[in-house]
Amino acid sequence: MAKQAVLLLAHGTPETVEQIPEYLRNVVSGRPLPPHVVEEIQHRYAQIGRSPLTEITFAQARLVGQELAAAGNAVPVYVGMRNWRPYIPEVVRQMRTDGIEEAAVICMAPQNSRTSVGLYRRAVEAEAGNLRIDFTAGWAQHPLLADAFAERLRPALAELTQQVGHPVPVLFTAHSVPTRTVEVPAEGAEAGKRLWPGQGADPYAEEARHTAELVAARVPEISRWLFAFQSQGASGGAWLGPSVEETLDKLASEAVAALVLQPIGFLCDHVEILFDVDILFRQYAAKLNILLKRPESLNASVPLARAVADLARKGLSRLRGAD
Repeated sequence: MAKQAVLLLAHGTPETVEQIPEYLRNVVSGRPLPPHVVEEIQHRYAQIGRSPLTEITFAQARLVGQELAAAGNAVPVYVGMRNWRPYIPEVVRQMRTDGIEEAAVICMAPQNSRTSVGLYRRAVEAEAGNLRIDFTAGWAQHPLLADAFAERLRPALAELTQQVGHPVPVLFTAHSVPTRTVEVPAEGAEAGKRLWPGQGADPYAEEARHTAELVAARVPEISRWLFAFQSQGASGGAWLGPSVEETLDKLASEAVAALVLQPIGFLCDHVEILFDVDILFRQYAAKLNILLKRPESLNASVPLARAVADLARKGLSRLRGAD
């Protein structure tokens, strides 16, 4: 029987502010960035001290390994990062050195976009060689993922509702992407959608909203919920909206005084949560006289680990079936 493993993929994050210029070059594939953009990202990282994404992802990998072992699938779980150490190519090469012959590969970004998740897949495949892989492209609709977010949302919603004395809305968010990555090409595509290499249209925006729908369905205490895209980039061109700021402006015009904001496109704390939500959006909301509360991130969530372990088991099973 082939020696199997699991490989979890994540975005990656630098350890220090000084490493950010190199990190950003990786993010934009070497394209030059204006100095003011680099300085702004350095400022954001400095405000939160550091991003814990890498260490949390390794902790998640340990939990996934424990779930797999408990179910009789004791296999090693590796972690590779696209934009920082440990880089995906280095980890794949190490897996081959370790004698791994088959790997279930899962991107820790559940909503699939071929312009982002696709880059993770290409990075793995470029180094795979004889290593056979089963790549899970998207898992936005996994019931345990929705369970994990709902588990975090309920206490935050209950606490804020009790604090203000009346029901409050919930704003779900996911990371924005440039509209050119999902818009209609000049010709030859389905109306309203851009076709990418492979089958079908880029699913990212639809999958992000679907995750929000699944979470909301599990929390009947929600009186009203909305969806927005956050963390639009500084590069030129339009990005998917509505933005969080636009949505907060709308809620303020309706005299909404408090809300819960839950990012459902991120699986752990990092700069887009610890700065964008906890500092930037909270300050923006305060200027509008809106009290903003965020539930705890998934981080070491057991339902999350079980969701990823389930995906891994299915991937490993498909590989065995193809032997």
